[in-house]
Amino acid sequence: MSLPSYSCQTPVAFFVFNRPELTRKVFDRIREMRPKRLLVIADGPRGTKLGEAQSCKQVREIATTVDWPCIVETNFAPENMGCRGRLTSGLKWVFEQTEEAIILEDDVLPDPTFFRFCDEMLEHYRDDPRVSMITGFNIVQDRTATPDSYYFSGLTHIWGWATWRRAWKTYDEQITSWPAVKASGLMAEMFPQADHREHWTRIFDEMYNGTGPNTWDLQWVYTNLIHNALSIAPGVNLVDNIGFGPNATHTIFEADAPRLPVHPLQFPLRHPPAMVPLRQLDLLDQDRSGWGKLSLLMRIRRKILRQWFARRGASR
Repeated sequence: MSLPSYSCQTPVAFFVFNRPELTRKVFDRIREMRPKRLLVIADGPRGTKLGEAQSCKQVREIATTVDWPCIVETNFAPENMGCRGRLTSGLKWVFEQTEEAIILEDDVLPDPTFFRFCDEMLEHYRDDPRVSMITGFNIVQDRTATPDSYYFSGLTHIWGWATWRRAWKTYDEQITSWPAVKASGLMAEMFPQADHREHWTRIFDEMYNGTGPNTWDLQWVYTNLIHNALSIAPGVNLVDNIGFGPNATHTIFEADAPRLPVHPLQFPLRHPPAMVPLRQLDLLDQDRSGWGKLSLLMRIRRKILRQWFARRGASR
């Protein structure tokens, strides 16, 4: 369903770095939806990467050249902060400016209906603390056999998402309660399937000990888990990750995450009759996402290759 006359009502937070071509594609989609406020957050160039200062400058120009009635606010880092530092500080800044936001990175291209979906969900669940976020990603769309337009999930996907200040205030970057949560045995309740549980136990151990990847989203996963928070997922996949490759932050290999067909969502929305997470869909989601199913050899291969790209300055 095309929505050429629809204008996005929610402020859009657009995170960019050094990829002009991708930035232009996503910005063109934002332009189509004509949000009234655009918050642009940019990381700074690395001194060791030849030509990156020019790429960052070009990206900032693309992301702020609006031709519709729009308030543009910027938060540009003068130097490189890295993925974790820039995203966490950027989101903190975003929610100092606004009560709610749609959040897009420079490699996530949403279907136009994603914006209206987020607008309506942000309004509908604004005052319901059980819901922490809305996602546009659906890896199980072929199995989402529900007459409703969306479903509730216990999982966290951040390829095109939206949330409120009230939810982001719970974010724990240091996952400070992890030792107590781990010792309590609650992971067995959160992840009944052993390979999923082992996967996330390993990840939370690494993030707590400071040996995990330079990222922010795994802590958001943890925050939502320990608060038993619900995520709203559309009945169809609304986003495409177009940023696979050596210049990506984490999705260096397309096998790291799937590229799925994107479909428009139909309106008016049909609401579920109860706020109950669909656990079977969540289990399938985890299997398809590879949570715990990668072999030790595959994990080692990916780690070695990421380190190699990082030494070449290709990874943010």
